Amino acid sequence: MKVTDYIIFLAYFAIVAIYGFWIYHRKKQKQMSSKDYFLAEGSLTWWAIGTSLIASNISAEQFVAMSGDGFKMGLAISTYEWMAAATLVIVATFFIPVYLKNKIYTMPQFLSQRYNGTVAMIMAVFWLLLYVVVNLTSILYLGALAVSSISGIGFWYCMMGLAIFSVIIALGGMKVIGYTDVIQVAFLIFGGLATTYLALNLVSDHFGGHGVLDGLAFLREKAPDHFHMIFKKDSANYASLPGMTVLLGGMWIVNLNYWGCNQYITQRALGADLKTARAGILFAAFLKLLMPLIVVLPGIAVYMLYQEKTGIDVNSMMPGGELRPDRAYPTLLSILPTGLKGLSFAALTAAIVASLAGKINSISTIFTLDIFKKHINKEASEKKLVSTGRVVVIIAMAIAIAISPFLGIDKKGGFEFIQEYTGFVSPGIFAMFILGFFWKKTTSNAALFATIGGFGLSVLLKFLPGMMDLSFLHDFGFSVANADGIYEIPFLDRMGIVFVVCIVVMFAISMLENSKGDKSNGLEVDSSMFKVHPSFAVGSILVFGILIALYSTFW
Repeated sequence: MKVTDYIIFLAYFAIVAIYGFWIYHRKKQKQMSSKDYFLAEGSLTWWAIGTSLIASNISAEQFVAMSGDGFKMGLAISTYEWMAAATLVIVATFFIPVYLKNKIYTMPQFLSQRYNGTVAMIMAVFWLLLYVVVNLTSILYLGALAVSSISGIGFWYCMMGLAIFSVIIALGGMKVIGYTDVIQVAFLIFGGLATTYLALNLVSDHFGGHGVLDGLAFLREKAPDHFHMIFKKDSANYASLPGMTVLLGGMWIVNLNYWGCNQYITQRALGADLKTARAGILFAAFLKLLMPLIVVLPGIAVYMLYQEKTGIDVNSMMPGGELRPDRAYPTLLSILPTGLKGLSFAALTAAIVASLAGKINSISTIFTLDIFKKHINKEASEKKLVSTGRVVVIIAMAIAIAISPFLGIDKKGGFEFIQEYTGFVSPGIFAMFILGFFWKKTTSNAALFATIGGFGLSVLLKFLPGMMDLSFLHDFGFSVANADGIYEIPFLDRMGIVFVVCIVVMFAISMLENSKGDKSNGLEVDSSMFKVHPSFAVGSILVFGILIALYSTFW
């Protein structure tokens, strides 16, 4: 990068830092309460909630890893983004009212209130391990790798810089995170769209076109296999996105669990009133529809330029002589013109920092409110809770820095790494949440089975191919041969199977215990909670209409 690029990047850094400092002091109380620190209670507007949701979600695994999947498999990977838009509408309509009506502020609190302390404690530990060991470390590692490859700055310097910047923001609490995320998303979207614009122009120029629309047309013409949303069983990418399961099976579990049962995400809305929370989540749904333009299309463009051996440094895609799709986005950014490179660099950094800050705040919230306050120091003052939360922020980031280089994230592929390991617990978590919401007879022992049994079954199905021949499942679409010729169950199908088993066993356990007179702790739920404002209904219909049009176009 040149001096101009660094000036633009430093301008981004200064804007975020000064704005965050101003927000902190403008909204600071004489003594910040724990709810104010962790939830920014009542102070986030709908647009701050919506942008913060996106900023927390979009990070290195999207910019780097999802662009890499765009390079490898094409537009089909966009289903994670587009189905998230539909999921957000469902969460705003049915999940958020339950949380707010029952004054739930953390996910373990929900489990404790709905089931018992044992289930809550087990899941609090599960979530902390998952968030620190998988999510936080992968975001930090992939982010540092991308920033280092683009800027030329050493990997460890990049990792420490990202960590320190995100910790500074997180120490200000959810208010600072929520409002600085507005600026982060502005950089993310405009910088990301600028990068996509240049990528399509490069394709257009190579084939003698005029502008981005011609570039997009050439992509669809020259790489038609990269513009299908549904893969057939004979596709090399079927294991990643197994056919119609994407629309009817495991993909819903991935999204509903992530957007509806995830402290990291729902925390943005839990401190607001229902109308504000719903408006913010709907705004996030519309932003989600844009994301494939920013994180997938550039990967497809680099694929085309790589195939044509023009416009990019082909060797940068093959470190050590092996093709690495995750290098697509850094390769593209390395050829951006002066100024635009600085803007795109700022966009990538903004996505990483916002996601890191949101993640460590959620880690801090769960530990402080669900472990420290309930099991370590039950008499802790508000001041003590806030100070504990800030210490946890620093410790969590230190652990991530220490262990991230040893996880082999870049070898597996960042997006795949995150999806695979969160998928071990997602089906069980979602099963006990959905039954806990809407079936009052669900018992604590049933939830305990989903917690432990769901995880155990996920591990079993992961390693089952090494123990028995699963080729007979191929005809039913439930197994596919891997690179070694061994038939395995695709990740999304595995999640769907575990979810169904958890639901069935939870139902059986609950019915058995209810027949013995055991009582369960139902939440306050009634149909009036799910009524929506006409403006929300119109926006929701528009989201689903756009999704139908997109899937119809790229079926």
